[in-house]
Amino acid sequence: MTDDPRFAATTFVVIDFEGLTPAGRPAEPIEVAALALRPRDGRLVETGRFEELMRPPADVPVTARDVQLKGITQRMLTSAAPAAEVMAQIEARLTTPPYRLVAHHASTEAGIIARQAEHCPVLAATPLLDTLRLAKAVVPGLGSYGLDSLLGHYRIAKPAGRHRAMPDVEVTAQVLIRLLDDGCVGGRWSTLLELDMAAGLQPTQPPPASDAEQGALF
Repeated sequence: MTDDPRFAATTFVVIDFEGLTPAGRPAEPIEVAALALRPRDGRLVETGRFEELMRPPADVPVTARDVQLKGITQRMLTSAAPAAEVMAQIEARLTTPPYRLVAHHASTEAGIIARQAEHCPVLAATPLLDTLRLAKAVVPGLGSYGLDSLLGHYRIAKPAGRHRAMPDVEVTAQVLIRLLDDGCVGGRWSTLLELDMAAGLQPTQPPPASDAEQGALF
């Protein structure tokens, strides 16, 4: 695929959020990790990484189930920066476009990013590639297209700390590379445009500002 100039010029940012899901409200992110991959000498090479915890709003507690699943405790988040600051830190690193965000079941990440768009406008406007959709195109007939199922299919070891953001990003990047290779061999894609057609998502639109927020802008 590196024969395609658009693919060769693109940095692929594999991203994952861990979040809390308060009743009746959108997910609140409490951790993010991102891994930047750039085509070089015929393969995707890591060019940078980022990971941070994020302090949720005071009225969104960490539950016992959250601790059990993710290993993130309320105490770990007490000294973390709020999501707005962390998203601005990611934004500050986006200095060499073009980009594609990559995530497994990418609509989840797209929604979280859209709700933080004020603090990361470049990130929020970046198209996404969904490894779940890529997998459905390359490996038809799997009983499940969850990340664990794809790790099993490709015999990629499940990482210690599964359901933490950086371990999940690292194995998603491995899955991405395998899917891109298999799709090329199978003739399913050879350009970035064909990848976008198979598994691309446009950014989710940010929610409209409330009347109070609109008034505060002027």
